[in-house]
Amino acid sequence: MNRAELIKQIEGKKSFLCVGLDTDLTKIPKHLHSEDDPVFEFNKQIINTTKNYCVSYKLNTAFYEANGASGWLSLAKTINYIPKTHFIIADAKRGDIGNTSSMYAKAFFENLNSDAITVAPYMGEDSVKPFLAFKDKWTILLALTSNEGSRDFQFFEINDELPLYKKVILKSQVWGTSENLMYVVGATRTDQIAEIRKLVPDHFLLIPGIGAQGGSLEEVVDKAKNKDYGILINSSREIIYASDSEDFAEMAGVKASELQAKMAKYF
Repeated sequence: MNRAELIKQIEGKKSFLCVGLDTDLTKIPKHLHSEDDPVFEFNKQIINTTKNYCVSYKLNTAFYEANGASGWLSLAKTINYIPKTHFIIADAKRGDIGNTSSMYAKAFFENLNSDAITVAPYMGEDSVKPFLAFKDKWTILLALTSNEGSRDFQFFEINDELPLYKKVILKSQVWGTSENLMYVVGATRTDQIAEIRKLVPDHFLLIPGIGAQGGSLEEVVDKAKNKDYGILINSSREIIYASDSEDFAEMAGVKASELQAKMAKYF
């Protein structure tokens, strides 16, 4: 999916909602455990009730990899089931030496056919460029995350210069463009979001952490959106685990619709 297609979806739905399918087999309703593939059945029903309110789905691959070969099958089936109108993110946080990154890129872009993949930038340009080589595919670079440990390195300043997360953003802009490169910025980093937007005025930001993790939708949108909206705001647990009973899919749809309604005020 290219940038123009993504923006068209956002404007058409008046939504920049990304639903995180971080599906934990131990947390899905018990009545699904009798299905041949409980994870896929859960995802399928969530997709059915949320697809009208979101423009994207993000699948944290760890929740699928933890289930071994069957987990990869659930992941592939889920990606194939998601409507082609939606932007599909493989939240895999890959990144390695060039030839290894090339294999990761083929796995997620060619085999699984996701639109985007999250990438850790620690190893530098040659570990990121292989992902950027694919036409109409996106690399989403980890920039500033919400976890407590992010302060160990991301805020580190060398010789009283810029913090490391800002150096990552500035340096990586020469690797890709606003047509194929996004940045992950945690929703709880509200003090830094406006500064990051100034550094990358045209790039999309993927912003996790709304809801269960404490991020404020209103504050994030006010500081992060640009002329093309330029944001994908992810919500996972708040939507997919809105209920642990047989009405789980219905309640997920209700929660997604509530978030979309709040987003529509910005259009």
